[in-house]
Amino acid sequence: MKKYVYYSLLAILLLPQLAHAQSFTFEAIKSYPFPNELTSSAQGARIAWAFNEQGKRNVYVAEGPAFTPRKLTSYTEDDGQEITSLSVSDDGKWVVYVRGGDHGSNWDDDLPVNTGSMPVAPKVQIWTVPFAGGEPKAIAEGDEPVISPKSDRIAFIKGGQVWSAPVDGSAPAKVLFTARGTNSGIQWSPDGSKIAFVCDRKDHAFVGVFTSETAPVTWIAPSFARDASPRWSPDGQKLAFVRTPGTGGAPDSLLARRHRPWAIWTADVTTGAATKIWQAPTTLAGSVPTTHGGTNLHWAAGDRIVYLSYEDGWPHLYSLPSAGGNPLRLTAGPFMAEHITLTHDRKWLVCSGNTGPDKLDIDRRHVVRVPVDKAAMEVLTPGTGLEWMPVVTGDGATIAMISATAQRPPLPATMPFAGGKPAVLAENLLPANFPLQQLVTPKQVTFTAPDGMTVHGQLFEPANGTGKKPAIIYVHGGPPRQMLLGWNYSDYYANAYAMNQYLASQGFAVLSVNYRLGIGYGYAFHQPANGGANGASEYQDVKAAALWLTKQPGIDASRIGIYGGSYGGYLTALALARDSKLFAAGVDIHGVHDWGQQRATGASTGFEKIPDAELAAKITYDSSPVSSVSAWTSPVLIIHGDDDRNVRFSQSTDLVRRLEAKGVPMETMVIVDDTHHWMKHANALRLGNITADYFKRKLK
Repeated sequence: MKKYVYYSLLAILLLPQLAHAQSFTFEAIKSYPFPNELTSSAQGARIAWAFNEQGKRNVYVAEGPAFTPRKLTSYTEDDGQEITSLSVSDDGKWVVYVRGGDHGSNWDDDLPVNTGSMPVAPKVQIWTVPFAGGEPKAIAEGDEPVISPKSDRIAFIKGGQVWSAPVDGSAPAKVLFTARGTNSGIQWSPDGSKIAFVCDRKDHAFVGVFTSETAPVTWIAPSFARDASPRWSPDGQKLAFVRTPGTGGAPDSLLARRHRPWAIWTADVTTGAATKIWQAPTTLAGSVPTTHGGTNLHWAAGDRIVYLSYEDGWPHLYSLPSAGGNPLRLTAGPFMAEHITLTHDRKWLVCSGNTGPDKLDIDRRHVVRVPVDKAAMEVLTPGTGLEWMPVVTGDGATIAMISATAQRPPLPATMPFAGGKPAVLAENLLPANFPLQQLVTPKQVTFTAPDGMTVHGQLFEPANGTGKKPAIIYVHGGPPRQMLLGWNYSDYYANAYAMNQYLASQGFAVLSVNYRLGIGYGYAFHQPANGGANGASEYQDVKAAALWLTKQPGIDASRIGIYGGSYGGYLTALALARDSKLFAAGVDIHGVHDWGQQRATGASTGFEKIPDAELAAKITYDSSPVSSVSAWTSPVLIIHGDDDRNVRFSQSTDLVRRLEAKGVPMETMVIVDDTHHWMKHANALRLGNITADYFKRKLK
């Protein structure tokens, strides 16, 4: 093994041979600004979003009818401090956000991120700034801020308790009330006089309502269950919420697939009395949905409850009267509803969906709208572009969204709610050196796994060059993700899309594989039998992709590489361990290598034992790359950030020791004090250049 030395002598010697293929640098394609956190005020036509411009993250705003973008904050350093929980007050006068943390993490998301290794770490703080402009003011350390409908106060979470502060920062923040447990899910009542919240007490969770500092908290129908997602009725007299079973019960099989029950309840806020109005079908597909937003519960206009369910095999929107009754399916067809929001007047749902008139739309996203009381869905943005995360302005006149194509990176856009062509905002922020005209359009390809599963992929083919080309398989993480026929709505996967384009510019054919366990293709694909630690059935999709490549006339079957991050790192390691004869080299980025570290399959509760604990432990081990290290011969580059909060750094430490003992050709790179998401732009550049250089040396 050797530590990675950037710009190795061999790479320098190869550069003249590669110059003919290189049309742009990785720095150039990674120069795009990435927008997220798009939101709107409840009144008027004001919107806000965050832009990550080469690591410098700032808040931008715009106002109708012109929607001219305006930079509201002035953070100038690539310091790894993300912006989340962005919101605009109902009256449109204030913008509130959280700066710091890593909110895509599995744990410690509200702890500071210190990518610069500074002696004094940054803080995770709530900030407020006037929409009209001015100096941002730090309100307090905390997270999950929610502005009151009166636009005068902010409620937020700090240390698991609910705090409050004036929105203008005119007085110090203070604890609003104390409730035993970990509190979250703040929801102001429509008149701003009460707060509903979720109190997690480990094996059970309550919905509570806070009224004043002198009145006791009202607990809504407390039970031995886990209650979540409280949503106010428009008149503020009732709440809807989701109930799932509490933890406990006799030890059961770890391997069996079973229904995960959930139900929708409504309750009177004054008395706390509650009624179950809907119970999910007791089928696997009727389980708690695991796509974006979960159940996506809302109390809509016309006294209707809207929610998302996977019960017909696809994640669709439903509506039913608040008193109960037969649900109305609002969306239908072989596609998923994602990024769902309720308009401010509560009359419409807008979302992004992988549907439209083109058969390729299953690998895209378009804006969809549907009234809350009628199955009258419309796809508003058909075409070859991609649009996602729509929100509607408070006056109901405009839909704002994020828009992209196969070449143009994501940017905010607006269109009339009545319909029309989206107008892209902030195109002037795309740097002059961004290689817009040099990017390829990935092609949709499908192939069949050994068990008959149809698998989708996107093929990036080099624009120039002759003869048989080396190829690289890209494996996304998650695994509930979907790579698209264009730029992705996740910053992590936008980075991967940029990387795939760059590798194609360097003369590699790149095949991005949407393996099973991913989203976008229905329940059977998203929740397959024997997936992950229970058998790694998804690996056969990755292997099928490589075998498909070997049959393509322009591909050199002896030069196929593979790379991926997170779950993609796991599948990369599995590929190299099981099929080194097929995969010539790989880059494993913060992957899971031993499922046994992820769950305790031999657990018991006193005398009672888990019935299949021993079998589950064996299957878990066999599903892990560490079980096949004895067959691993292909060279590998292993990369991990040591403040990773999604996959333990020890997963890579352990694998490195095993590969050292086996004598596998290995290079490593540790990124100190960065997380799973490469919060520092400079680190993302370093990783991308090193990955490309590694494949040039190993496959060219």
